Amino acid sequence: MVTIKVQNLIDFVAEVFSHADSSPEEARRIASYLTTANLTGHDSHGVIRVPVYIRWKKMGSVVPDQTVELVVDTPSLAVVDGKFGYGQTVTPQAVRIGIEKCKKSSLAAVALRNAGHIGRVGDWAEMAAAEGLVSVHFVNAAGSLLVAPFGGVEKRLSTAPFCVGIPRKGQDPIVLDFATSIVAEGKVLVASRGGKKLPKGALIDGDGTLSEDPAVLYGPHSAEGPRDHTKGTGAIRAGPAFCQRHVRRLCRPQGGRHPRFLRRRNLALCRLYQGNQTDRRR
Repeated sequence: MVTIKVQNLIDFVAEVFSHADSSPEEARRIASYLTTANLTGHDSHGVIRVPVYIRWKKMGSVVPDQTVELVVDTPSLAVVDGKFGYGQTVTPQAVRIGIEKCKKSSLAAVALRNAGHIGRVGDWAEMAAAEGLVSVHFVNAAGSLLVAPFGGVEKRLSTAPFCVGIPRKGQDPIVLDFATSIVAEGKVLVASRGGKKLPKGALIDGDGTLSEDPAVLYGPHSAEGPRDHTKGTGAIRAGPAFCQRHVRRLCRPQGGRHPRFLRRRNLALCRLYQGNQTDRRR
């Protein structure tokens, strides 16, 4: 096993993004978030993503150093356009908007559209929790068909990640962050590179046989799944539906400009921030 010091890894990844036209600030921000994902045990959202991010940049599918635009702005609701910026740049801007609205109104919902891969969703739950706020995060990965519904064998659904963050006074926050499939797509990617093996029956091949072979997912007919029971399929449909309906489908990526593979990584997030103890006494 090769061991790399954390700071050395951050410096190296930051240099990669600096050479890909990101400002020094953005390059270090992306490097820090990716490395932190590795340190928290989520290699699926760590530095393994660097080659993919750089490939998207070369294709013009993500744009460095973007400042978000408020498309809808009310005291408790916002729709934020990320303008195809890196998720590690535009997502904290969207979360900050939600935090500020919640502190004023005790409750807020924010949707982010047209963003690159946003990385580990738990980062954003932790950001809200650091401000003493509860947060609920739904992901609508439009166009991402990777998962078989309960009882099915074909790709019909996205992994639809879901996350909840709950602050605790004097302690680390409680963070629940997971894909609604048996495994996240990134976990399969890590396994394909010699990482942790997949759970038994995590994948389904083209003829419906359960498999643990990472190569199966990337075949033309294979899928992630099945769900342990129907709850997973229900959750995967409810989360994206919530995002789409409650912001009048403004969460969805704008079609036509970018290739399909990135549109499915344009994650739409709806965040719900509940007030702290002081707010609830009002």
